[in-house]
Amino acid sequence: MTWEVAVALASILAGAIASVAGFGIGSILTPLLSLQLGTQLAIAAVSIPHLAGTALRFLMLRRSLDARVLREFGLASAAGGLAGALLHAQVTDPALRVVFGLLLLLAAASEMFGLARRVRLSRGGALAAGALSGLFGGMVGNQGGIRSAAMLALPLRRDAFVATATATALLVDGARMPVYFASTGTRIVEVWPIVLIAAVGVVAGTLAGRHALARMPERRFRMAIAILLALLGCYMLASR
Repeated sequence: MTWEVAVALASILAGAIASVAGFGIGSILTPLLSLQLGTQLAIAAVSIPHLAGTALRFLMLRRSLDARVLREFGLASAAGGLAGALLHAQVTDPALRVVFGLLLLLAAASEMFGLARRVRLSRGGALAAGALSGLFGGMVGNQGGIRSAAMLALPLRRDAFVATATATALLVDGARMPVYFASTGTRIVEVWPIVLIAAVGVVAGTLAGRHALARMPERRFRMAIAILLALLGCYMLASR
């Protein structure tokens, strides 16, 4: 029962953070579930509550979506996510996690010191950033952090940032989930109680976190993103 309570609480927290930052569900739940399920099964299992929370978040923020960024950055990210999902079972080199962690720390530092606001990606740059963020995320199971790190260089306001990151996450989920289910589908069915608990918790946290986003000033929002990226980067380096 202690394990189920821990998953429920972590899921609520993950959903709330994702409502504010546009990412966090996979970053929080994947390491937790991997303690009991193993990394590969945890990545696949978390994709279900991730989809539930992301779909709900998109419904709440859909009017703020930046369609141009979604077409350029989002579709490239989905393609990269599919490639990463195909590779994630073969790529286990800890060096990949080091690179991932350092990229997140670099993005966090750039935002904290104002460098990210001076960079504006061209159309080609947005395509490249989307594809690379999706590829890295698909391989290590943490799409959202590296995606948000890349999106800090895009000219997006708070609600548009979260809405577009959320829509991109839906595209990535659509690309990667069939791959995960093809390799671990029967094993996911065996752990359905934990998946259900996580999904319900994420939905509850998403509803609660929406109110926090509405009250958060623009500057504080970007700083919150930077802090979350730094924490995720430190975790990736420590867990290599």
